[in-house]
Amino acid sequence: MRVLVVDDDPVVLESCKRVLESEGWQPRVCSGALEALEALKEECFDLLLVDIKMPEQDGIFLMERAIEECPDVPILVMSGYPTSETVARRQAIGARDSISKPFTPDELLEAIHRMLEK
Repeated sequence: MRVLVVDDDPVVLESCKRVLESEGWQPRVCSGALEALEALKEECFDLLLVDIKMPEQDGIFLMERAIEECPDVPILVMSGYPTSETVARRQAIGARDSISKPFTPDELLEAIHRMLEK
């Protein structure tokens, strides 16, 4: 499974990468929305893990454009700031689920598996 992980925190990127690789998946990490959009132009992914709060362009911006590039891609939102506004916006865009930061490797995998079962 090809997974695109987008977060401006290098620790989160490295942690997610290790967890996903341990499952035999192929993660590609990007440190921002614009870099992720370039990756989406190169290939479609089986799953997107997207942070909401990022400099320059946020996760909402990225998700809106990601749906245009790969309309059926499931999106899991990662956020340290899960407000009712961001939850409503991510649902309106079509992101299937979210996980609050910080999270453990087991919580990440559980959220991914739960989302993929839907």
